[in-house]
Amino acid sequence: MKIAFVTCERLPDIHDDDRLVADALRRDGFQVVAAAWNDEAVDWRQFASVVIRATWDYHLDEDRYATWLQRCTTEGINLWNPAGVVLANIDKRYLAGLAEASVDIVPVEYVECGRRESLVKLLDRRNWTHAVVKPAVSASAFGTWRTSLTTAAADQTQFDEAATQRPLLVQPFVDEIVTSGEWSIVFFDGEFSHAVLKKPAAGDFRVQEELGGHGEPQHPSPEIVEQARRVLSHAGGPLLYARVDGIERNGRFVLMELEINEPFLYIASSSGAAQRFASAIARTIG
Repeated sequence: MKIAFVTCERLPDIHDDDRLVADALRRDGFQVVAAAWNDEAVDWRQFASVVIRATWDYHLDEDRYATWLQRCTTEGINLWNPAGVVLANIDKRYLAGLAEASVDIVPVEYVECGRRESLVKLLDRRNWTHAVVKPAVSASAFGTWRTSLTTAAADQTQFDEAATQRPLLVQPFVDEIVTSGEWSIVFFDGEFSHAVLKKPAAGDFRVQEELGGHGEPQHPSPEIVEQARRVLSHAGGPLLYARVDGIERNGRFVLMELEINEPFLYIASSSGAAQRFASAIARTIG
């Protein structure tokens, strides 16, 4: 049986971390190939299972990506995670919906594309001394930057320019990312697999490895794992994989993002993670 790991034309090959999973699947008798979501020549119907993995340019052409996801549904492609769940997760305004469902999240202010908003007044109204601005649809910290009450007036031009191009999110800066780190807690088929604690490079706030951040394997408490697991129940459908990102504050888990589209899963950081993921993928084939 053939399984596709979905990549993108900019990075068409299976990532080294995911190759560990592909190798485990091949040992179990499956054929695994890379296929770019934006390659119009791919016939997705040939695959027994299609697993979104490294579609890391989707935010640069989100409408086309949404169309591809919808087409997978129309054609009955065995896509994981499911298209409807992914579509609901692409725009980070989903965080507001989770907050309404009583999930503990980092607060968020949503700014519609084209809306004029005083950054000073926004921060003052929310009582945020320091904040982070990011596109509502983004990946790998694309378009993400810091501001503060002190610099907001000078940052207004940058803020206005960003808001003319795409919807934005503004959130208070979370000190724990720098002091304690940000958890990435990984689940396969709803079951906890492993976790890493990520920290930014000195002087930065972004934890992505390509920006100098680093993640170390760590074991969160059972209470933190259970709180992270509860977030999955609000995803709106079954999940093959999920990475639940957040910080620990006074013994509770505070969600930053529920990553169910194309998260890096830190497979190499945990013994057995590749086989656990491979086994979960094999179960998607009916």
